[in-house]
Amino acid sequence: MCRRKMAVDAISPTSPHPKHQSPRHRNNHRKPPSNSGKSTPTPISSASSSDPSTTLNKPTSNNFTSSSTSHSSRTSLSSLRNSLPENPHLYDISEIRSATNNFLAKTYSASRCWRCHLLGKDVLIFQRKANHSHDLRPPSVRQKLSSICRSHHIAIVNLIGASISGDYIYLVYDFIEGANLYDLLHNKSNPGFTVLDSWMSRMQIASDLANGIDYIHNNNTGLDVNSVHNHIKSSSVIVTEPSFNAKLCHFGTAELCGEPTEERELDDLGVSYKVEEIVDEEESLSSSPKKLNRSNSIKFNGTTGYMPSEFQLTGVGTRKSDVYAFGVVLVELLSGEEPVKYKYNKATKEYIKSSAVESARAVVEEGGVDREGRLRKWIDIRLKDSYPVEVAGKMTRLAVECLHVDPNKRPDMRRVAGKISKLYLESQIWCDKMKIPTDFTVSFAPR
Repeated sequence: MCRRKMAVDAISPTSPHPKHQSPRHRNNHRKPPSNSGKSTPTPISSASSSDPSTTLNKPTSNNFTSSSTSHSSRTSLSSLRNSLPENPHLYDISEIRSATNNFLAKTYSASRCWRCHLLGKDVLIFQRKANHSHDLRPPSVRQKLSSICRSHHIAIVNLIGASISGDYIYLVYDFIEGANLYDLLHNKSNPGFTVLDSWMSRMQIASDLANGIDYIHNNNTGLDVNSVHNHIKSSSVIVTEPSFNAKLCHFGTAELCGEPTEERELDDLGVSYKVEEIVDEEESLSSSPKKLNRSNSIKFNGTTGYMPSEFQLTGVGTRKSDVYAFGVVLVELLSGEEPVKYKYNKATKEYIKSSAVESARAVVEEGGVDREGRLRKWIDIRLKDSYPVEVAGKMTRLAVECLHVDPNKRPDMRRVAGKISKLYLESQIWCDKMKIPTDFTVSFAPR
């Protein structure tokens, strides 16, 4: 959530705005000393223009009994001021160019993404292609930014602001120290190693991610309508140390880029579309921009392996397609396998496609007395067979429910988050019985 720093200095009990007073001043009716200085006006827009009507009364002195009390009050108020949200910021493109060295700076992890300092903040800047029918006028984007930045969840990376240039929109997010989940699970240089080698570390990530998506779908009061994420994948999940908490990136991308979702379908955009093709999101960002043809066909961004069949047909992101993508990430967490992988067969000299989703379905749907044995073979070997098998089975069945071909039969994220929370507690009880420590301290730094 973008944060707005409100003026929270204490004011006189006679102020016309008593709701801004701290509890200390409301209860004791004391006036702070005159040398505490003027309080700052509450910013009301990204322009931060000063409005005399918003300036709090200048404090006067007389009633504080000691300087230590005054110092303690100022310290607590300063801490509170720093914790309050700032206004969503609509940056000028010149500020983005300056921060990224005119986009010549080294990209960070993915193409068209830069880590840099912008107005004193450590941020990540993503370049996104906006829908050509999307309203890119500053008032419209500022209104959407304001709505998105009223949203806040501990498992969602904060959106600070955005900038517009031509057909592109630049989204500015807080930089979070950590590593993305894809790299942690699929270590190309050392496939047999992962820092996520404990069952509780993966349950923590699953729980955080489920609760973050549930917030976006069902509890997000910041937006006029409950929103859709539309960019859920393991590379969009940042895992932080030392507790393996997960944070979901790219919240607000679908809304600000005008991507068609169930709340804003194609017909509502005022243009008649036909689906031309689905392109991989990562490849589309690295390739040169292409002009849409006169038939108003559009290429919908998606990532191979995370797109349900209905999204591939329509290109419209829905809550149910988010649930499907979450199911794929859950399969990655449990099996340690990539969603889609190609292996070269030397005998036939052909590449054979393997799907972690299909293997998960096979584990759940095939009966027989050896179901537990198949589950143990399917679960990531790097967990060293140290996990509650019953809980692992329930988690696998939940993942397959999220991956149902019929979107109407996929569970709601509120139900999913509730189930995972229950299974997390069962896992914790299992760890306590096995006396397995869960407060790990692990570094993501090179070894």
